[in-house]
Amino acid sequence: MSIAELYDTSDALGLGEAVRAGSCTPVELLEEAIARAERVNPALNALTARLYEQARSRASRGAFGAPFSGVPFLAKDLGPAVGGVTHSMGSRYFASYVPPVDDPFFARTAAAGLNVFAKTSTPEFGLLPYTEPALFGPCRNPWNLERTPGGSSGGSGALCAAGVVPLAHGNDMGGSIRIPASCNGLFGLKPSRGRTPTVGGVVGEANVDLGISRSVRDSAALLDATRLDEGEPFLAAMRRDPGRLRIAVMRGPGLGHGVRAEARAALDDAVGLCAALGHEVADDEPGGIDYGAMSYALLLFFASQIGWQLGAGNPTPHKPIGHDDLEPATRAMLAIARVLALDELTTAVARQHELTARLTRFMERYDVILTPTLAAPPVRIGELGLSTSEKLQIEVLTRLRSPALIRKAARDISGRMFDWLPYTPIFNLTGQPAMSVPLWWSAEGLPVGVQFAGRLGEEARLLQLAAQLETARPWHDRRPPLASDAAAQRASASG
Repeated sequence: MSIAELYDTSDALGLGEAVRAGSCTPVELLEEAIARAERVNPALNALTARLYEQARSRASRGAFGAPFSGVPFLAKDLGPAVGGVTHSMGSRYFASYVPPVDDPFFARTAAAGLNVFAKTSTPEFGLLPYTEPALFGPCRNPWNLERTPGGSSGGSGALCAAGVVPLAHGNDMGGSIRIPASCNGLFGLKPSRGRTPTVGGVVGEANVDLGISRSVRDSAALLDATRLDEGEPFLAAMRRDPGRLRIAVMRGPGLGHGVRAEARAALDDAVGLCAALGHEVADDEPGGIDYGAMSYALLLFFASQIGWQLGAGNPTPHKPIGHDDLEPATRAMLAIARVLALDELTTAVARQHELTARLTRFMERYDVILTPTLAAPPVRIGELGLSTSEKLQIEVLTRLRSPALIRKAARDISGRMFDWLPYTPIFNLTGQPAMSVPLWWSAEGLPVGVQFAGRLGEEARLLQLAAQLETARPWHDRRPPLASDAAAQRASASG
């Protein structure tokens, strides 16, 4: 079997096993990954930095730890930093910032054998659910180049789906692992709050780091490699049968205003599959949740993150912020952060605690919650961008700096900012683990994920369910029209 064919048929753990068995070397895997990245990136625009020579030096030394043993890996250009490499966070303001050392997350992935060879695109500060940063331009979806790969881990999702890597880094403050997993036909697990090392100053501690993968077991192994606590390995726990689960199906609008037919069809399909696997599935919703208040609380948390990133958390504190350094959406969040009152943030945290308490009580009756991951398939590039009038409104607000007008704008923005992602941020607020699973494709051939959430700390149960779904409805061999794999290249050559 050629290296290309081995690469196509293996997940990250499988490639690590091949290295340890002597079937291939880290150098061969890395050169295959680099060739694939260069093959598809002109169309996807997903890379922000190439670290090829550093990765080649590591690969040539050959001493990599298990379980991944020299497997090529991609780092998202946001959150934990890779030392000695530009860490722009998708922003023109940080386009020249180079952190000196690896953050703990990447120290752990390196110890597990993963070899970072490039960084991937993200929207500015991960603020938006699509990846179209002004600094780098739009990142595109390999299933349809006119569509978004989602965000904020959009570059990682696009390159993983295209076969460049079987596993890529992502982080998630409102759905940023699960959104690109859904958009790209991949598996994406958001761990429980505090499970893995992460970076950020957001009120509410909503953010977590892990990855996007082709296989469930790769995410389980990555969670084992990066977890901060001790306990039974998730990879071992994943192999057990989940038993008969009680699954609540949430069909309400959540933080949005409705779900499109494709997302409803994906949900119905998942309901049928779970029932066929022997699980007890029932439509049910936790009562008493004020989703409007939740949306406003989330907006305040996102704004506070931007305020922290450009304030107390700014690694370049003496660099002034010019008007053109930040995109309009970021300037709006910064303006909101600057007028936030302590009582507003305190109320937002109280709302977060209320939601967590209600979901905790609700899950006394259920093991898992099932929702659509998104309200619609991947949207077209530019579809969710700010209109000219919205940009003008932001300019007026940020120049006038009127607290009353900015607070009104914040209310207006929060009422519509979660229409495409009405479910994913809920579980960032509660801290519960949640995953997007690729079980359904639309008539247009676009992947549409479904989301499962578990009780706090119960990633093992979710992974057991995911492994069962993966066996029943395998997705590993599904490839988008723009793929870097050997079969796609042979088809292209013969055509």
